[in-house]
Amino acid sequence: MSEELKEKLFDKKENGWLSVNEEEKKNIFDFSKGYMAFLNQAKTEREFIKMARKMADQNGYKDIMEFDTLKPGDKIYFVNRNKSMYLAMIGTENIERGLHIIGSHVDSPRLDLKPNPLYEDTEMAYFNTHYYGGIKKYQWTTIPLSIHGTIVKTNGEKIDICIGEDENDPIFTITDLLPHLAQEQMEKKLKNGISGEDLNLLVGSIPYGEKGKDQVKLNILNILHEKYGIIEADLTSSEIELVPAFRARSLGFDESMVAAYGQDDKVCAYTSLVAMMELENVKNTAVCILSDKEEIGSMGNTGMESHMFDFFISEVLNKLGVNKPNLLDKVFCFSKMLSSDVDAGFDPIYASVSDTTNAGFLGKGISLNKYTGARGKSGASDANAEYVAWVRNVLEKNDIQYQIAELGKVDIGGGGTIAYIIANKGADVIDCGVPVLSMHAPYEVTSKYDIYSAYKTYKAFWNE
Repeated sequence: MSEELKEKLFDKKENGWLSVNEEEKKNIFDFSKGYMAFLNQAKTEREFIKMARKMADQNGYKDIMEFDTLKPGDKIYFVNRNKSMYLAMIGTENIERGLHIIGSHVDSPRLDLKPNPLYEDTEMAYFNTHYYGGIKKYQWTTIPLSIHGTIVKTNGEKIDICIGEDENDPIFTITDLLPHLAQEQMEKKLKNGISGEDLNLLVGSIPYGEKGKDQVKLNILNILHEKYGIIEADLTSSEIELVPAFRARSLGFDESMVAAYGQDDKVCAYTSLVAMMELENVKNTAVCILSDKEEIGSMGNTGMESHMFDFFISEVLNKLGVNKPNLLDKVFCFSKMLSSDVDAGFDPIYASVSDTTNAGFLGKGISLNKYTGARGKSGASDANAEYVAWVRNVLEKNDIQYQIAELGKVDIGGGGTIAYIIANKGADVIDCGVPVLSMHAPYEVTSKYDIYSAYKTYKAFWNE
């Protein structure tokens, strides 16, 4: 009797693989192949947006600036400075009833070059870096790194570079002390073992022709000049990022997981983008946000704190011919959003930082975070009960497995997403993403089951 009652009343979240048949398993694995291939081509925000635009063009989406008027069924996008992007499918419902928004970010923790990066020390050439986002600095030493970015010359010419991804390319690395001489280093706290100023990329060691000061630096500049036509000053007007040269790969004997750089938050960006490409028609206008700068607070004109998203929606209202004073505010106030950012997956090796009854587990489906923030919910967007119930209903009637979680124990730490930014405009928002192990590390881990669950979730949300 008690077992029957437990079955009826308990909220049991089982391993999702237990309910997967062979056909669905094949779909999950095939979907993940496409995801990994995309990741290998889109390690930076500029690369992701370039790939996203190409995918949108292939699926009938057009730049909103090509439209004078809009109507239900139109598929549009706006690319913001090549680093963020907003896409939409116009719905049949009056837009005053609100949008259905899914918002992710395409930037990831990395190392950026300083404005004047190249220097020589004892006949070794280095690039000086400035880390971007929350990283454990020691994780970025002694691993293969590749150089990605864009250099813009004063005449407006743009030069895209990518060195270290092709097998025939050289790679780069940041050196570390040998343990034999690292006694003082190893006495330091882990966070201080490597300082930010020591994250210097080794880029060369051959001098140019003759003895003299900065001959190795000269040789590196000569190589760059011959290949890209640039001089040292051109590096000051560049955006060059160092990212792991690792390829996205299947993980485990059973190949049930994905190991890759930048899955925070490209796993949610990719799944939402693919879901949007497959929409045929929608009731509420569907909007997909691919934002930049989330890892450093969403500031700047490509981050969600800017008014660029408001501009995009205002243009939609203008071209629908319905805009009027305060309509933008009204639209946001009646909108619903999934803030599609990743969750901290439960890691049994580090179980002490998690509340196991409120943790997101790999292989148990999409993870909902009612709120994020730190300690006393500081900086959180806290979804109301009515909206959580609405989202649950969408998931349950589409037979999508989900779990509701928090980001670690209450006083351990915390984190945030772009949820609060859209919530501040009046929309109902909940965080909804994929659990990740080793988040913000050069190699992150996700479950293929959860990746596919995210794709199904986002598609169901827009089709509601």
